[in-house]
Amino acid sequence: MISVTGEATVSVPPDLAEIEGGVTSDAKTAREASEANNVAMGKLLLALKGVNIEEKDIKTSRLSLQPQNAPNRTGSSAIVGYRASNRVTIRVRDITRLANVIDALVGAGANEIGGINFMVSQASKLLDQAREQAIADARRKAEIYAKAAGVTLGAPLGITEEGSPGALPYRRMSAGIAAAPVAQGEETLGVTVNVSWAIKPAQ
Repeated sequence: MISVTGEATVSVPPDLAEIEGGVTSDAKTAREASEANNVAMGKLLLALKGVNIEEKDIKTSRLSLQPQNAPNRTGSSAIVGYRASNRVTIRVRDITRLANVIDALVGAGANEIGGINFMVSQASKLLDQAREQAIADARRKAEIYAKAAGVTLGAPLGITEEGSPGALPYRRMSAGIAAAPVAQGEETLGVTVNVSWAIKPAQ
């Protein structure tokens, strides 16, 4: 048999984006920090609603309340306050409105904005196209080997797909506190298959 690897990629502009945004609040007591943070997050969520982000597209990704200690070289330090933090992951289904979402976050008082992750909503359909192309690529290679070896290519004996096909590579872009134009570029979806072909003597 002849065993070869076939590869194919499809490049498409992403049509979905996820961005992380949130608020960190400092206060002398845990209750004050928590209450201040709740108020700030309420404003942020209201602002997201104002730019047509639905509740199903907002998910809490981090929630914390931690004591803040004064620096002390002796090893023991007194608690001087508390820090409450709440961050959400926002899915933006219309990339043309991404800058508006960042503006809304900043305008509502967000002091934590994380990376932007671009995605393709119809990735499965596009990957199916890449799979067909990867098989064609494998056949092309196998026919070259068969011709060089003086044999005829037979039927495929086995086909395996390597790993989990998807975007190559995973891509995140940082978002500054000040809103700016965002360039989403293209996502490259890739598939790699291993194919074994039967061989028979050339006619």
